[in-house]
Amino acid sequence: MAFEAILTEEIRAALERGAPVLALESTIVAHGLPWPDNLEIGRALEQAAREAGAVPATIAVIDGAARIGLSDAQLERLAREAQTFAKAAAADLPVILARGGNAATTVSATATLAARAGIRVFATGGIGGVHRGDAMDISSDLTTLARPPIAVVSAGAKAILDLPRTLEVLETLGVLVIGYRTDDFPAFYMRRSGLRLEHRCDTPEALARILAARWALGQGGVLVANPIPEEAELPVEKIEAAISDALADAAREGIGGKALTPYLLSTLAQRTGGASIRANRVLALDNVRVGAAVARAWTQLQAG
Repeated sequence: MAFEAILTEEIRAALERGAPVLALESTIVAHGLPWPDNLEIGRALEQAAREAGAVPATIAVIDGAARIGLSDAQLERLAREAQTFAKAAAADLPVILARGGNAATTVSATATLAARAGIRVFATGGIGGVHRGDAMDISSDLTTLARPPIAVVSAGAKAILDLPRTLEVLETLGVLVIGYRTDDFPAFYMRRSGLRLEHRCDTPEALARILAARWALGQGGVLVANPIPEEAELPVEKIEAAISDALADAAREGIGGKALTPYLLSTLAQRTGGASIRANRVLALDNVRVGAAVARAWTQLQAG
C-alpha cells in the first residue's frame, strides 16, 4: 500500500515552484497549552513564518490522514479537541494512520512526514533527548534526526533533559549539530548549557551551503541550535530548582514514558508562575523566524 500525505494546495504549489516552506509540529498546540491559548500560539507560529517569508506547514494526522498544512478550521479543531488527539512519535504513525485516528505530531513524527513531503526545514521549540537519571529513557527524536534529510531549528533540547548525554547520543547517531550564532549548546530556557559545540554558523546562507553538502553526501538530519533571545532567558538557579522539584514529583507519582515530558513542563509552569510558558512562546517564535530564514536561503541556493 503506497503512502501519500495530503498537502494543502498552497504548500503543494510552493514546493513545486521552489518557494520556502517551513514545517511546524502540532504537539505544541494539542499538548503544550490549554484552550484557547493553544490555538493562539498555533496561529502565531504560522503568522511568524509568513512574516519571515516562508509558507507554514503545520503537520498533524486527522481522521487517519497525514496532513501537511492545516486549514484554520483544522487548526482550531486540533486545539479545541486536543484531548482526542494522541501524541504521536514517528513509530506511532502506522498504527494511527491504519486505524483512522487523530494525532498531534512530535518532533520525530513531524520530521518524518515533512521530509517525505520534500520539506527541508522544520522549526520547533526544543527536541526530546535523554531523560535525567535513566540513560535508557531516550526520545525517538534523536534516532529519527539521524535519518531524513531535514534541518530542525530548536533552542537545543528541553531543559528537563540530561543535556550532556543528549549531545553524546546525537554524536553517536551521526546527527550534525550546529550552533546558530553560538558556540555553546543552548539549554532551552537558558542561552548556554556550558557544553561546547564543534560547529557554528552565523548566517542562513552559510547554513544552507552546509545542508547542501551534507545531503549531497547522502547524510541525514541537522540540528540547528538557536539560543532563546537574551531578553527572555530565565535564571538558571530558578529553572534548575523547579526542574528538580518537578522530577521528584514525577517519581513520587510514578509518571514516566510519553506522559513524563508534558507532566514536567506543566509542573514547571506552575512552579515558575508561568514564566516558563512565556519563555517557551518567545523561543518558539524566534525559532520559526530563524527557520524561515534558513528555508529562504535553502530555496535560493537550489535555484542557483
